[in-house]
Amino acid sequence: MTLDCELRDADEPFLHADDLAALRGDGVFETLLVRHGRACNLDAHLARLARSSRALGLPVVDAGDWRDAISMAVRVWGDRREGALRLVYSRGREHAGSATTGYVLISPLGQRMLKARAGGVGVLTLERGYASDLQEHAPWLLLGAKTLSYAMNMAAIRYAVDNGAEDAIFVSSDGYILEGPSAAVVLLRGTTLVTPPASLGILPSTTQQAVFDIAEEHGFGTAVEPITVVDLLNADGAWMMSSVTLSARITSVNGLRMPEPPVAGDVARLVDRAVERD
Repeated sequence: MTLDCELRDADEPFLHADDLAALRGDGVFETLLVRHGRACNLDAHLARLARSSRALGLPVVDAGDWRDAISMAVRVWGDRREGALRLVYSRGREHAGSATTGYVLISPLGQRMLKARAGGVGVLTLERGYASDLQEHAPWLLLGAKTLSYAMNMAAIRYAVDNGAEDAIFVSSDGYILEGPSAAVVLLRGTTLVTPPASLGILPSTTQQAVFDIAEEHGFGTAVEPITVVDLLNADGAWMMSSVTLSARITSVNGLRMPEPPVAGDVARLVDRAVERD
């Protein structure tokens, strides 16, 4: 579905070969869960898409245009099954001046996501290659923006799988937990959910924020603070949280087994409620 609400055949070519999304990953995107015939947590995703667009110097698309395209795409998809809805926005063709490219795509959920939801994930901690204070010194690195340049993220997941895990957690050169390639890290300390601050150069998570917004109503405290690998290993439980997978309990870290907290089911239900509430 294009931004002007034209339905395109998914099996037909759409992008030009010289679109900067393909040539340079020069664009931004968002991924949302479609459930029960609606796009979940939409306001937060549109706000983050606008922030990412500004970080790249892209003209910010009116939220109403995205909403119209999303509404039509979800209507065509129907309410029979969950889907992964992507908003993709690039700088457009290489020599097309100010003509940007934007579209909406809905796909079935991948088996990897469903398996992670149901059974959790073992993770490897991987060096990100920069210190936790880099964001304030190097804004051109676009830390905290959700760009199309995801090759490193996908390589990290493949490396984890090749080495006996299911997912990865990036760690700064000074020893702080950052984020997963496509998920936020949230640990449990007693009855408090803890996540690293976005100031460490990580993508602000829409799902984690939605969970923290209502956590107190469901008996959990919240804290945003730096976390080390030792903190993670000593936690009473930990999860990878994202918009489509929702919550995947971390079952092991670098081969060391993590506890399954008695509130694991409560956390899973909390995440469901959080992303569906608006």
